[in-house]
Amino acid sequence: MADPLPPDDTHVDDAHEGAALALGLVSQASALLPDAATPGALHVVSTPIGHLGDISLRALAVLQQVSCIACEDTRHTRTLLSRYGIRTATIAVHEHNEAQATPSILRRLQQGEAIALVSDAGTPLLSDPGARLVQAAIDAGLRVVPVPGASAPLAALVASGIAAHPSTVVGFLPRKGEERRSALAACARSPHTTVLFEAPPRLVDTLRDLAHVAGGDRMAAVAREITKRYEDIRRGTLSELTAYYESAPPRGEIVIVLSGAPEETPSVEALEARVTALRAEGRSPRDIVSELVSLHGASRNLAYRLAHARES
Repeated sequence: MADPLPPDDTHVDDAHEGAALALGLVSQASALLPDAATPGALHVVSTPIGHLGDISLRALAVLQQVSCIACEDTRHTRTLLSRYGIRTATIAVHEHNEAQATPSILRRLQQGEAIALVSDAGTPLLSDPGARLVQAAIDAGLRVVPVPGASAPLAALVASGIAAHPSTVVGFLPRKGEERRSALAACARSPHTTVLFEAPPRLVDTLRDLAHVAGGDRMAAVAREITKRYEDIRRGTLSELTAYYESAPPRGEIVIVLSGAPEETPSVEALEARVTALRAEGRSPRDIVSELVSLHGASRNLAYRLAHARES
């Protein structure tokens, strides 16, 4: 089925027709889900990361029915709400005022109001404000209802061509100093796929830093402007991606997907030393084979041979 709405940066020839379609979706959502918003609950609602058509009927119904919407930026969220004809009141909850705003929101929830929490784009709390409010609601015994939807790290991950699981979402790296060096080293060592966010001016430096600690031949993908008109997903080694973006400075929102560190097969000498230690503990050959295979990555044939070899 075609998207009901064009991307947010696509020209709409017939604005009245587009508005009517949008209003129709909200009416349909409310008719299908008349009780989408739960009284006294904080609804964590995912919103589009670019394409305004990437919002669920459930999210529209919740945003229509709640008493108010806590937004990272009320002006930004109003663009989405206006597109769908939603007039629900908004309040600002961002990194600078979340601590001050949380008590009043909790009081409203405790009085039975349904409230939604949204970020500027995607799923709240993923490198966005809201964690303090969610934790406070949980601590107060209030219900927190996730309303899933668009997510930049998930979208980049599934299109990257790199193993999707296990994976770790790191978000933005520290800017400088020992904290940054430690974070880069952790990304390089992790056997899991790592998902990072980055701003265009810092992309080349981050790719270069990753190549330095993880090796230039480590595979990665750079996803840019996901779901938007100029969406671009470029795959290659860290060296290749660094060279490309040095000559083609990027624009727009960026997600980096870094493949996990390859497994290191221990040397035969290291395995023999482990066998000696296990024998000293009184472990049986069967136990030794099991550990060498499951914990040290040895092939079963090699593990069997070492476990049953005569001690010199």
